[in-house]
Amino acid sequence: MKADLHPEYVESSIRCACGNEIKTRSTKTTMLIGICNECHPFYTGQQKFVDTAGRVDKFQQRLAKTKAAREVANKKSKNKSL
Repeated sequence: MKADLHPEYVESSIRCACGNEIKTRSTKTTMLIGICNECHPFYTGQQKFVDTAGRVDKFQQRLAKTKAAREVANKKSKNKSL
């Protein structure tokens, strides 16, 4: 086998922008990240649903129109069959 083939595996620290520091082992001594599990909205429970384009409202309006049109069509078909 070749000598000195693998990189050195040392203790390292991962530092987040929020100040959280995680100790682990890696080939790098320090790593800087922008977001971690301590400050990410999904993990902290502060996640918000943002509907900037109004897509949900548009869908609800289309659904209401479709239901109304079906009811009118059902009433017309019942009147014709009588």
